[in-house]
Amino acid sequence: MARSGKATVIGAGFYGSTTAVRLAEYDIFAEVVLTDIRDGWSEGLALDMNSSRPIVGFETTVVGKTTTTDGGGYEVIADSDVVVVTAGLPRKPGMSRMDLLEVNAGIVRGVAENIATFAPDAVVVVVSNPLDEMTRLTQLASGFPHSRVIGQAGMLDTARFTFFVAEKLGLPTSAITTLTLGSHGDTMVPVPSACTVTDGGRVRPLAEILTPSEIDRIVQRVRGGGAEVVALLKTGSAYYAPSAAAAAMVKAIATDSGDIMPVCAWTTGQYGISDVYLGVEARLGKSGVQEVVERTLTADELAGLRAAAEAVRTKSADVTGL
Repeated sequence: MARSGKATVIGAGFYGSTTAVRLAEYDIFAEVVLTDIRDGWSEGLALDMNSSRPIVGFETTVVGKTTTTDGGGYEVIADSDVVVVTAGLPRKPGMSRMDLLEVNAGIVRGVAENIATFAPDAVVVVVSNPLDEMTRLTQLASGFPHSRVIGQAGMLDTARFTFFVAEKLGLPTSAITTLTLGSHGDTMVPVPSACTVTDGGRVRPLAEILTPSEIDRIVQRVRGGGAEVVALLKTGSAYYAPSAAAAAMVKAIATDSGDIMPVCAWTTGQYGISDVYLGVEARLGKSGVQEVVERTLTADELAGLRAAAEAVRTKSADVTGL
């Protein structure tokens, strides 16, 4: 098969390295680059991943490179089509995503500036927390068009929503369709009106199968899904589901698929919301966000989305000086 293009993952922790190997195993890229500031770390992981190629059956080349905060080593990301930013500290038990704001802002700003220098035509997918604010900071620090800086959150939160509903009903996840919008945090807006269940060949609204209180309990678990994982792991945060979400976004961008996905994108009047990064549905392709796609929401869902937008707007204002 033809392989082309280059994807880069910055930050080789659990999240970043798992994203890199998922991208390599798609076997659509000529090269996947993995960078980290720990000396030799990404090179070692790349060697390990490349050694798996004859077993898994992919021929994408994985390149590891140690980088420095002053830009050393970043030449390896030149000509990247997509860059995934995972750099930053993960959450620990008891921490909120917002607790990471100041420390991760400094890291993400430096990464964004280096991306602008060495890969000025790339589309950037941000996964560092707090997600909405770090996406905005990346766009400001890079100077890239808003359409080329996207955050990964809605894909993950929607996947958790789907799994929890499937678990509750004892059905395969393929039978469930769900959606979350809003922020990646306390003002996340699951959208029950967009949720359906297919059983016995019949597609039914989720509200016909579960009671409002049952749906609300699942929604609350979706909002706390990341914290639930952190509390169980005790020494880390989620990376299997998040990396799958980020990799799916990168694939949609690289292949110019036009797939519609829930992502953190810049709003320009959709749902009556403008000039803020927010979890919405967007069509993705080689240029990044091709368009933000609106759907009909209930009054409560729309109110929740607008409230989320204002909460993110307030918090995002804090990053401009960091």
